[in-house]
Amino acid sequence: MKFQGLIFDINGTLVDILTNEYDDNTYRVLSNLLDYQGIALEPDEIRQFFFELNKRQRRESPEKYPEIDVVAIFREMVEIHASGFTRSLPREKQGMLPRMLAEVFRAASRFKLELYPDVETVLASLRPQYRMGAVSDGQSLWAFPELRAVGLAGFFETVIVSSDLGYRKPDARIFELALAKMGLSPSETLFIGNDMYRDVFGAHEFGMRTVFFQSNQGEQRSMGAEADYIIYHFRELPEAIRFLENQA
Repeated sequence: MKFQGLIFDINGTLVDILTNEYDDNTYRVLSNLLDYQGIALEPDEIRQFFFELNKRQRRESPEKYPEIDVVAIFREMVEIHASGFTRSLPREKQGMLPRMLAEVFRAASRFKLELYPDVETVLASLRPQYRMGAVSDGQSLWAFPELRAVGLAGFFETVIVSSDLGYRKPDARIFELALAKMGLSPSETLFIGNDMYRDVFGAHEFGMRTVFFQSNQGEQRSMGAEADYIIYHFRELPEAIRFLENQA
């Protein structure tokens, strides 16, 4: 049986990304930027506020696998600490400030963003044969610019990012939504990811077959489901797909 669609996880599977949300310099940059907006917060105060709100969002979410909203975190930070100067800024700038802070936060905390070897070549070879989508845990205001930056923006007919939903993998609904948008069934679709729990377990629970890419990121222990095929270099993916199609 030939697969009709391939759905990929992004970070850790296609994109080799390194961020450090504990980096001191990130909060120094944010502190300096906020100062220009009339908000006086020390770097350690921003760090504490960020992680406390992160935990609170997860705690208050009704979801089993909650996803945070980073823009909402910075919006609350601005609302609580705004000065008269802040409130005198042009309305358009005030409205954009939380998103701008979220983007600066990501930019300052990011240390690497590149494709794993052979990703672009392999995807280009697969695109004429299969419909392709992507599902990512993360923030959409980061995910889409990062896909563009590494040259993958045009490869996928649908991209699902967990921040737009309020929940993340392995929630079955995120896989269901991707397949619904593509008009495919689980049996017609192969999921490729780097995390044994969020990707392999989640996709298997929804009835999809999986390829596990053992990259430098993600949970690599068996977490209640076994991958149908394991690859150690992305260039091995076409062989994995052919094997699983011949096996079916």
